[in-house]
Amino acid sequence: MRNLKMVLAVVLMASATCVLADQQGAMALEGAMALESALTESGRAEADKARDAGRKPAEVLSFLGITEGMTVMDVIAAGGYYTEVLSIAVGPQGKVYAQNPAAVLQFRDGANDKALTARLADGRLVNVTRWDRELEDVGLEAGSLDGAITALNFHDIYNPDPAAAMGMLQVIMGLLKPGGVLGIIDHTGSVDANNAELHRVEKAKVVAAAMEAGFEVAGDSDLLANSADDLTQMVFAPDIRGKTDRFLLKLVKPI
Repeated sequence: MRNLKMVLAVVLMASATCVLADQQGAMALEGAMALESALTESGRAEADKARDAGRKPAEVLSFLGITEGMTVMDVIAAGGYYTEVLSIAVGPQGKVYAQNPAAVLQFRDGANDKALTARLADGRLVNVTRWDRELEDVGLEAGSLDGAITALNFHDIYNPDPAAAMGMLQVIMGLLKPGGVLGIIDHTGSVDANNAELHRVEKAKVVAAAMEAGFEVAGDSDLLANSADDLTQMVFAPDIRGKTDRFLLKLVKPI
């Protein structure tokens, strides 16, 4: 009888866990659909909306758990595609820092600087603060962010200097609240390739660096995967640009 009770208890616990997982999955799907609708109906540029099919921003932010009212940072925001997505996601009670170092703003005759200036013109994204500062001298209070994201940037830091990438992760770790989330999106690299030339990075190396910096890996999504990308081409090659195989990591600062 005692063994039977134990078995029943285990079954009930498993059932409750499944129900909770289903409820959480349904809520995440509902949140992604609501954000996707908001992104579609917003005043975003048509060029941004055209990129959504490949970038799946609503599903990405749902996976990361970015919700209304959060304070978040777009790390190396460049022209601000994700800055605007985050602005809509966190809503009027939230706040977004669009962080860029000087080198990114000066790149290609200031293309990112001009794009971000146009995006934020006339105060159209009132919950966004442009943050033109080096990350190591970012000037924000420790533990002030609920979340951060860096999209298609980490390879440019890690490949030439893994120590600099570690420093970047440690700075972000310090800025996040306990339980805060860092999302990393990047072009998948293979073990045997010259990933620096291809502008890619091995996911395993990013995971290892993140764990060394103290993050916990809370999620690893294939949402942006593309099996048609054989990982041998440079990411700007015409037939693969915008369609590379990408990994999406959800990293959490321990509580």
